[in-house]
Parts: sequence; structure tokens; C-alpha cells
Amino acid sequence: MNWVTRWRELRRIGVLGANARNTRCILDHNPRGRFPLVDNKRAMHELCRSAGVRTPDLYASLPTHAALRHLPRLLAPHDEFVIKPNRGAGGRGILVVTGRADGGFLRQNGRWMTSDDVRRLTSEIISGLYSLGGFEDEALVQERVRPDPSLERLSYRGTADIRIVLYCSEPVMAMLRLPTRQSGGRANLHRGAVGVGVDVATGVTTSAVLGNRKIDCHPDTGARVVGHRIANWDDILTMARTVSLAVGLGYLGVDIVHDRRRGPLLLEANARPGLAIQIANRCGLLPRLEEVDRAFAAA
Repeated sequence: MNWVTRWRELRRIGVLGANARNTRCILDHNPRGRFPLVDNKRAMHELCRSAGVRTPDLYASLPTHAALRHLPRLLAPHDEFVIKPNRGAGGRGILVVTGRADGGFLRQNGRWMTSDDVRRLTSEIISGLYSLGGFEDEALVQERVRPDPSLERLSYRGTADIRIVLYCSEPVMAMLRLPTRQSGGRANLHRGAVGVGVDVATGVTTSAVLGNRKIDCHPDTGARVVGHRIANWDDILTMARTVSLAVGLGYLGVDIVHDRRRGPLLLEANARPGLAIQIANRCGLLPRLEEVDRAFAAA
């Protein structure tokens, strides 16, 4: 298939490209003054609390290198936790600890870290190594999500998450992201996680891809990932709408995890959600955006 034929096919199925997303969706519907709310995870956590949306508990924040002296005391009460950059993106700089032994920390990928390793990573976060724009950041110590068993069976050594794209606060497309051995237990598609399209109306998975390759089963667990019904789907959609309205952005991606004890939790939001969700769903975003536009015009 030459590039002209491929372009025509993408246009036929209504694939939204990066330039159209940036102009039609982000510039037209996302006020710049609202970006700090989603780029700052601590601010997003506080906004969710005020809106009544559940999120993982925030144990502590380390805003300066001087605060590193408190790190052992802050971590002492917790055998499981997550350390992440406040203004990070793409899953970079996130440490998930699932247990302790002999003074060491067990990561979700099965590897061990020493106390010095954890301190070094936290220092790198504060220095801005993983932050948007490379500016100095703060390190957040957060509750570790314990995956719901129904999703844990589909994943490899990590926590699956649900990405929902909203347009004018209406959910228009969704996907389940499943960690793999290749992704190191992280639910990031560009690191090698599986993307699974989800029917927005029912919460049932419809198709799956690994990279650009269509699959039906997880490459590591062997579990069938198509035809799976996500629990509490109506609650998840309600949570996504509530966050969209609270943030005040017309084009938004929200990431939700399913904790076995607390149910759906809002992990983070993104004012510039990626477009690979279209590949996972094997359809384009444009027809769905146009449907919302027509509904608003008719109202």
C-alpha cells in the first residue's frame, strides 16, 4: 500500500492526526490557564478531592533536596508505595515498590533497590530529570494501587489502567492499557504495553494491539484480552465526566485504575492525550467528535 492509498484510507475512517488534534481540539477547547491543573499531579489530586473523585492517597511531598533527609521517616510506615515526579509525563521516573526485605525495596518488575537507590531516584525527580521542560520538580510519595483481580489476570507485573478521551465532557473513546514484560510492568504503549479498545457504551473490550500488530491474547500471560467486560463501567464514565467538568478542559484524557479495595481511582489527567487510542480501537476519533458537535448544535 503506497502512502497516497494509506492516507485516503485513514481519511475514510476518520483518523484524527496530531496537527488536527492540536488545532481543532487543544487550541479551540483547552484554555492555557487550565493546563497547570493537569500538568501538576498534586494540584490535580487536590482538585479531585474537592470534586468528590477518589484518587490514590498522597502520603508525602518532597519539594527540595533538603527534604530528602526526611525520606526514611516518610517511607517507614509503608511497605508498598509509589514515588513519582509531580510534573512528569510518559511514565518516566515512576518507582513502584511492592514490598521490603533486609533493608531493600522490591519493585513491581521483580528487581530490588537499596535505600541509596531510592534516595538517588528521588533526588533525580527533584532535580527535574523527569519533569516537563526539565524544570525543578517535587517528588510525590503515593499509595500503591493494588490491581483488581479481573484486570490483574490480564497484565504482566504491573497495574492496568483505563484511558478515556473526552470531548466537551463527553466520553468519545476508551482503551485498556495492559503492562507487559517488554514495558517493564508499565502501562505505557510506547514502552510496549498492550492497547485494548473498549466499547464506550458497554465497557467491553473489542480489539487489541501490540505496537501496530493486532492480537487477541496477552503476549506474556496468554490471557484473552478481547471480550472482557470492565467492572464498574458506569462509575468509571461518571468519574471521567466529573473530572472533565472540574478541570474545565474541552479535550481531555483521563487515566483511571481499578483498585481491589477502593474501586476506580483517578490516576491522572492529560490535556494533550495521545492518538494511539485510535489504533487500539481500530477506528478514528473524528466521526465521534463530529457527533458530539452535532448534538451540541441541535441542543
